[in-house]
Amino acid sequence: MKQDVIIVGTGIAGLTAALYASRQELNTLVVGKALGGQAVLAPEIQNYPGVPETSGFGLIQQVESQARAFGAEIDYDEVVSVEEVDDGFKVATASGKELRASSLILAFGKTPRDLGVPGEAELKGKGVCYCAVCDGPLFRGRTVALVGAGSHAAEAASLLSDVAEKLYWISRAETPGVSPELLESLMSKGNLKLLAKTRVLEVRGEGKVSSVLVESEAGQVEIPVDGLFVEMGYVAKTDFVRGFVELNERGEIVVAKACTTSRPGVFAAGDVTDFPYKQAIVSAGMGATAALSCYRYLMGLRGEQGIRGDWKHVSVKGEKEREKGLFFAPPGS
Repeated sequence: MKQDVIIVGTGIAGLTAALYASRQELNTLVVGKALGGQAVLAPEIQNYPGVPETSGFGLIQQVESQARAFGAEIDYDEVVSVEEVDDGFKVATASGKELRASSLILAFGKTPRDLGVPGEAELKGKGVCYCAVCDGPLFRGRTVALVGAGSHAAEAASLLSDVAEKLYWISRAETPGVSPELLESLMSKGNLKLLAKTRVLEVRGEGKVSSVLVESEAGQVEIPVDGLFVEMGYVAKTDFVRGFVELNERGEIVVAKACTTSRPGVFAAGDVTDFPYKQAIVSAGMGATAALSCYRYLMGLRGEQGIRGDWKHVSVKGEKEREKGLFFAPPGS
C-alpha cells in the first residue's frame, strides 16, 4: 500500500507531524526504532506549554495516542535507506520491508545505539528492545537481559528489575559504571544478576528472542531469555540520507523555515535538522510545520488548493465540522 506520507522517527517531532498529517486526512505511516527518542530520558518536563509537569515518556504517550486517534499508523522498525522513485519515494527497513509514499518527513532525531551482533537486526521488535521505559512492562514476570552502563542503563535496570522475574545485567567492564550504593540497592531486589566483564556475541531465536550467547573470562555460555534490552545511548545516524538531502558539516539536515529540504517532497523536523534549539517544544512545532508543508505539497501535486493553517475541528471519529469561518488558501497554492 502506498502512503501519502511516511514519517521517519517516533519522537516528539515525528509524532506531532503524524498528528497534523492525519488530521488533514493524509494516509500517514510513522516508522521508528523505539518510541520517544531522547524525550523518554527526561524524568520530568516542566517547560512544555500547557503541561505544568509531566515525564518525557508521559508526554510522548499523549502525543502518540492523539496521532493514533486521528488514523496515523505506527511501525516500530528502523529505516535503513530512502530513495526517490518514479511515483514518489521508497523506504527500506532493517526488518526487510519496502514501503512507498508520495512524500517523506524526516524526524528521526538521534537513534538508539545498536549492539552490533548477529541476530540483533532480525529480532528487532521481536524481543530485542531499545527502550526499557516503553517495552519493559511487556516482559512482566519473564526473564530478560540488559546491556549497557552508566546512569541511563541503571534507570533501565531499576525499571526492569521491578517487572521481570529475572534480569541479567551484562557489562563489559568490571562494574556497570554506577555508584556502589545504587548497585547494592538494585542487587538487593534479589532478581538481578550482574554479569561483569562479559559481552554479548549473538542474539538467538526463531521469530522471537529465546537466548543470548555471551562470553566472559570463564568462556562462552548461552543464557535463555525472553527479551534483550540494549541501553547504550543514542547516536545521530544521518548517513543513510547523505546525498539524498543536503547535510551540514555536523551531519544535520539543512531545512528552510517551512521545514522543506533540498529535495522536493521531503521535509524534516526536530533534532535531526540544523535548527539550533534542541527542545521538545521546538521539535513539536517543527513537526507541525513539516506536516502542513507536506500537505500543501501533496495538494499541489493533485492540482488542489492547500490551506494556510489548521483551524478546523476534527473529531477522533473522523467527522468534520467547520468552525470560525472559512479555510483560506494561500496565493498561488
